[in-house]
Amino acid sequence: MPVDPDLRSLDIDIPSQPDALVRLSLLLAREPVDLQSASRLIEADMALAAAVMKAVNSSLYGLKGRVQSVQQAITYLGMREVAAITYEMGLRAAFPPAPELGPLWVRAARRGLLMGRLAQRLDVDAWAAHSAGLFEECGKAVLFRHAPDHYRAMLRAAGTDTELAMLERAGFGVSHEALGAALCESWGLAAAAVASVRHHILAHAGGPLPAAADRRPICALSVVAHCLMCAPDTLQARAADVAVQAGLDAGEVLDAARSVHERLEAAAT
Repeated sequence: MPVDPDLRSLDIDIPSQPDALVRLSLLLAREPVDLQSASRLIEADMALAAAVMKAVNSSLYGLKGRVQSVQQAITYLGMREVAAITYEMGLRAAFPPAPELGPLWVRAARRGLLMGRLAQRLDVDAWAAHSAGLFEECGKAVLFRHAPDHYRAMLRAAGTDTELAMLERAGFGVSHEALGAALCESWGLAAAAVASVRHHILAHAGGPLPAAADRRPICALSVVAHCLMCAPDTLQARAADVAVQAGLDAGEVLDAARSVHERLEAAAT
């Protein structure tokens, strides 16, 4: 998808989707998904496959025993989670390594996993939810690559993402959620995932979910994941609020959030 001309006029480069992810997205669009072809595609890119295997064998996934191949990872985790890890590694590789971005990628992996598993429990599009979680902060990486020294100072100065977005608009004419949504669009993510990335700062701060009803559930899961990661004391109240807006059952959302969080915590120990 083309990038918004208004963003192009700012001369901030948005990286193109890696070829391996373009081909993987085409495979994922088929029903049923050809698991062997997807496995071979990931394994054909040695650097990508190595990064995927390292992630799969990390404590985040809590697998018993070391996974030796992409096919084995698919068997244990399922195609969606392995594909999401592949997207995560492709996204990270699109930006130069930097200590300031390390915590961003750690949060992205955990948020994506939380949102994907929550969606699966709640019968929401799990692939769109997982990818929305992965890409939620990617606009920060875009701005860091564009002006590392300037943006490094902004990251230090801002106490919250709301404050950071204000600094970004003043300094660059655009904030990271808009750039993140543009990157999602250019990489072909689902419209609901794009909307979640575009609206997450407002939603996390207690604002409304996206206007379109079919865009709200995934943004609601972003709010729930944010509570689990950053403000667990607010989970019950915020889960009830966003569930109503998204047309989800508040009790089911809260039960799913607690269960998924407990399982991930247990896997990491």
